[in-house]
Amino acid sequence: MDPTYVALMIAGMLFLMIGFWFFSTWNRLIRLRENVNQSWANIDVLLKQRYDMLPNLINTVKGYATHEKDLFDQFAQARNTASSALAGGDVKGLSQAEGMLSGMMPKIFALSEAYPDLKANTNFLELQKQIVSIENQVADRREFYNSSATNWNAAIQMVPTNIVAGFMGAIRRDLFEVTSQIERQAPKVEF
Repeated sequence: MDPTYVALMIAGMLFLMIGFWFFSTWNRLIRLRENVNQSWANIDVLLKQRYDMLPNLINTVKGYATHEKDLFDQFAQARNTASSALAGGDVKGLSQAEGMLSGMMPKIFALSEAYPDLKANTNFLELQKQIVSIENQVADRREFYNSSATNWNAAIQMVPTNIVAGFMGAIRRDLFEVTSQIERQAPKVEF
């Protein structure tokens, strides 16, 4: 056999192997990216559902606790901030707004203790139960999102996958995390 022919065969095989590796890595990165997108969409659906329920809860509570106007105004502002961050896909902004909302939810639910008629209101109790259920689902979905985003972030930084990620223009995804020490503490309910 001609040495040139052998060298061309080896070069051709190497080219095919590198091409196969490149495209299989590209496809794996696409699958990881789509997992992150899907997990974010799942959070999006639940949060929109919760944000739609919150005004109903507030309106029910307002009927009983009309002098709690400041709390309701703060709650509306936090909800609007969270909705804006969600609509913009801003994970860090949403994490901060969710921290504000999470700190306020116990205050809203604590009003039922101060107003026995509210505590007996079936609309309030049903909304409270639905919101708690959604909160649990959101927590699960956040965990799945963080797992997907971590897998994506690790994959785009590993050698030699980072070469393909560079060709894709892959960017790191933010995790859904508690951003301040105040949010990490148990909320204190004071009236």
